[in-house]
Amino acid sequence: MSAEEKRQTLLGIFHETKDVFTLKDIEKLGSKRGVVQQTIKDVVQSLVDDDMVHQERIGASNYFWSFPGEAAAKVAGEIAKLEKRLQDRQAERAALQKQVEASRVGKEDSEERRALQQQAAQLQAAVEAQAAELAEYAGNDPDRYDNLKAGAKLSCESANRWIDNIEALRCWLKKRFDGMGDQIDSLFKENNIKEDTDYLQLQPLP
Repeated sequence: MSAEEKRQTLLGIFHETKDVFTLKDIEKLGSKRGVVQQTIKDVVQSLVDDDMVHQERIGASNYFWSFPGEAAAKVAGEIAKLEKRLQDRQAERAALQKQVEASRVGKEDSEERRALQQQAAQLQAAVEAQAAELAEYAGNDPDRYDNLKAGAKLSCESANRWIDNIEALRCWLKKRFDGMGDQIDSLFKENNIKEDTDYLQLQPLP
């Protein structure tokens, strides 16, 4: 007979008789049902430890009892605890999943964002370089000056288009991840991309 079978056998004695017993009484009844008498004390103690059997010391003797409804109530209580624990774990999992999704905002487009930043920086540098070159050549070579002037204008327009692209990306992210506008703005700030970036403007040239 396994340990669990012994527990169920002794618990059955309590539930069938609905009586109160001393340990000696249980040992006698249990041995008649096939439970080794020398093991009954430990089995009863395990039932007491699991709150399936009550124990009360009166005078010099210990008395034990357990009623059928108590076992059912205990099982129901354990089920309720497990269900509550499961609900808590599911809530924790949902919260964690939400954090994971929030942490991914903007990361999936990181390559595109870096490319936009790089292009904008390169174009801005080109505008500044061409503006400086214009100042140097102004009045010396009219044809070259006109070409450089046109190139500077084109570079400025290209840089401004990239600024538009960056802002379009920001708007797309806010629509894609509704309710997370502050996090998205913070993400752009962390990457040194200011909101409402001013367009590049060439200084008036002769």
